Amino acid sequence: MKTPTPIPDPHLDYAALSRQIKRWGQELGFQQTGITDTRLDDDETFLLQWLACGYHGRMDYMERHGTLRSRPAELVPGTVRVISVRMDYWPGDARDADAVLQDDTLAYLSRYALGRDYHKVIRKRLQQLANKIESLAGPFGYRAFTDSAPVLEKALAQKAGLGWIGKHTNLINEQAGSWFFIGELYTNLPLEIDQPGENHCGSCRSCIDACPTHAIIAPYKLDARLCISYLTIELRDAIPEQLRALIGNRVYGCDDCQLVCPWNRFSGPSDESDFNTRQGLDASELVQLFSWGESEFEENTRGSAIHRIGYECWLRNIAVGLGNAPTTPAVVAALRERQSHPSDLVQEHVEWALQQHAE
Repeated sequence: MKTPTPIPDPHLDYAALSRQIKRWGQELGFQQTGITDTRLDDDETFLLQWLACGYHGRMDYMERHGTLRSRPAELVPGTVRVISVRMDYWPGDARDADAVLQDDTLAYLSRYALGRDYHKVIRKRLQQLANKIESLAGPFGYRAFTDSAPVLEKALAQKAGLGWIGKHTNLINEQAGSWFFIGELYTNLPLEIDQPGENHCGSCRSCIDACPTHAIIAPYKLDARLCISYLTIELRDAIPEQLRALIGNRVYGCDDCQLVCPWNRFSGPSDESDFNTRQGLDASELVQLFSWGESEFEENTRGSAIHRIGYECWLRNIAVGLGNAPTTPAVVAALRERQSHPSDLVQEHVEWALQQHAE
């Protein structure tokens, strides 16, 4: 039998509790904590239109979950407030991102994925925050999320005052740029809400112009089917051939739109050691990564976000990177070693890559 959700104490000072939650958030390593209600009417309209256009590609789960994503109280009954948090992740020990992107022999991995899996880090801290709230408010209804369920995270974070959704569709903070993760606690506590973030993109279109595949088809509108992050992480099938050359050496995600964003001049390296670079993946050679066997992939990516794409897609992505690399005996030899790989998906991308080096 399901345990009934505890009813909030009507005598609590919820304004004071809201202020205390923000202090606890800072103590737990969140750079900012905000609180909002659950109304997402405009965002729901935008989401449904975006889905109707098919911009989500093969991410069928986005359509399958319907309005659960935009109606928190349907996902978690009783929810009246959302506590939204952000945590900086930029790895200060990583090789300069632009330098890696300009070296076609190296593999570029999105900087958010170089350290420990952020899902684990943030979810643990959110649970600790919930425990602290319970110590003061008594048992209450809540559920923690971080990119792990049908949640409109960026819309909620904007409403909670953590920033605004930029033209590249990432969240931007006026003091911290965009190199941060976000997470949420859905709760039935009637906490005091914050003012939403104001948009400061102005006439800037740096992110739109910088996108290698022109995936930002209009300000604030992304066609995921063209996005390199989608192609190298979410897509499990063949990468469309016409997009492969545009991917360059980006083998896991893409940061270009954030690298050019002028607001990121205010960002700094994360204090979280969990987000420090692991296994030298900030600037590894494509040939070296392509030589990994499946056990090496498992060992070297265990505990990181990279692990979730699996070994087959890892080889697919690196084959594309090698196809875009300078023609050298080492590159050609590495590709030929994989020509007989048991995966048809890997074979297809290896053959394409070899064609790029044919005389």
